[in-house]
Amino acid sequence: MSAVDLVQRQLDAYNAQDMEAFVATYAEDCVIADLNGAITQSGRGELRARYAAMFAQYPNNRARVVNRIGLGDVVIDHEAVSRGPEGPHFEALAIYTVKNGLIARVDFVK
Repeated sequence: MSAVDLVQRQLDAYNAQDMEAFVATYAEDCVIADLNGAITQSGRGELRARYAAMFAQYPNNRARVVNRIGLGDVVIDHEAVSRGPEGPHFEALAIYTVKNGLIARVDFVK
């Protein structure tokens, strides 16, 4: 599976709030960080906790790809995110690094 296909599978699981499918796209030792900043989650356990809380708080949360660039094992998504019909709404860049067929790192720009 290409890096672009993996990132799309991750996004589809995110939008479905399918926790098991979502977490399965990430490496056990994955890192989630702010670009050029702090690591916000490390490992599948912290990833699961973050997104379980977010899915519970925003059951209508969805992300839409505005633009995607893929080159080798790196995928950059410009995403429009809506927490629900009433908002909040925001845009973000997600820079995914894939290693050994799983997402190893995501750096966010918000």
